[in-house]
Amino acid sequence: MRPKLTDVERTTLMPPLERAGWVHDAARDAIQKRYIFDSFQQAMAFMTGCASMCDQLDHHPEWTNVYSRVDVTLVTHDAEGLTELDVTLATHMDRVATEL
Repeated sequence: MRPKLTDVERTTLMPPLERAGWVHDAARDAIQKRYIFDSFQQAMAFMTGCASMCDQLDHHPEWTNVYSRVDVTLVTHDAEGLTELDVTLATHMDRVATEL
């Protein structure tokens, strides 16, 4: 099991994610973001582009897709909050989204 982010880690790691549009859900200690693409095909390309990293990390998002929108929630369930895995995956997702 991965440890939850410490207060010091949060001070360092969260501001760049928040500037990129991630919002902290304090009730779940999770982060959430809505991606909006130009088409359903781009939304699917985003999800497909993220899938291999999810499998590599063995860390899978809670996400939904409606046409060109993908809503993502990241939380490490067994840690009951945010871990480095969530930060790594969020950063990767943002990179994939900018490449489309």
